[in-house]
Amino acid sequence: MAQIVKADVLMVDLVPKVTRTDAIQSFVSQETPILRLTDADGHVGTGYCYTIGSGGPAIVSLLRDTLLPLTTGREAEEIEAIWRDLLMTTHATAVGPITSLALAAIDIALWDLRCLRADQPLWRMAGGAKPTVPLYSTEGGWLHIPTDALVADALAMQAKGFAGSKIKIGKPTLAEDRARLKAVRDAVGPTYQILVDANQSFTLAEARRRADMLAEYDIGWFEEPLPADDVGAHVQLTAASPVPIAVGESLYSLSQFKDYLAMGACTIVQADVARVGGITPWLKIAHMAEAFNVAICPHFLMELHVSLTCAVPNAPMLEYIPQLDDITTSRLDIQNGQAHAPSAPGLGIAWDWDAIASRSITGLHATVEG
Repeated sequence: MAQIVKADVLMVDLVPKVTRTDAIQSFVSQETPILRLTDADGHVGTGYCYTIGSGGPAIVSLLRDTLLPLTTGREAEEIEAIWRDLLMTTHATAVGPITSLALAAIDIALWDLRCLRADQPLWRMAGGAKPTVPLYSTEGGWLHIPTDALVADALAMQAKGFAGSKIKIGKPTLAEDRARLKAVRDAVGPTYQILVDANQSFTLAEARRRADMLAEYDIGWFEEPLPADDVGAHVQLTAASPVPIAVGESLYSLSQFKDYLAMGACTIVQADVARVGGITPWLKIAHMAEAFNVAICPHFLMELHVSLTCAVPNAPMLEYIPQLDDITTSRLDIQNGQAHAPSAPGLGIAWDWDAIASRSITGLHATVEG
């Protein structure tokens, strides 16, 4: 083992390549804090997280002023102990997104270090369940996209061997959502997966109405139909819905997922490795879901989630939304609609540090040594 001797944190802001809109928001930027941890043997592990448009400086501040001074000097291999100690240090601000995102950056960097020292890729070190995972695409399904373009994109993804496409719903009327979904289903046929995402925009009554309509088109899942903190309403909807209910991108702790699973409030979990605090809790959520015979299909961060979905047996699909193209030289290895887990040691993400330096935001950089 080797102690962590230095931590460097900075932030870049990544503008999405395509316009991204859903029923409640538009994604104008991806603030991306990036963290490097150096151990006494000279290995450097990289971690990162993200926000959609705001909050990034608060994450950098929490890392710089509170968490990184407590991380340097620790044995890098003691990942569970470090994660738990940092969580207790920030107990007054947990559970919540800012704290979870900051914890994730550290935890992901520690896992990168662990894999680099062992000369193993993350997907093997974290479980090694399978080397590939089927993809579904979200990039062509945003709410503002016209119906004919939805159809064209779904057909293109189907031709590439993708397992499915996700369509954003939440138009003012049920009839508008129905027309879009019918057009896509008519085009792709009965075997291609169509998934939908409402981004927490419905009331329970409206979600019930839309769920009945979704069943007409054999929709694979109904994602975030209701506000994520209303577990009781999700229990009622899941019991009544003819379509599987998926939740998780707006949950921030192992315990929140435990409540959803124990209460039967969902049938698919979508834990986001950044939003739940890192790889350490993500794996616990995945295995807890497995014990409930529930699939995990993580939200966003495909460049990292490809390794995690390949690490566990109950992750049937990976969401295709490129995030890191502007600051990496690696790309997701896709063959016939299947994403292949990186074989390189560590996370398998090749960072372009010149590009990162040129995009680094002034005043949001710090080095902590110990």
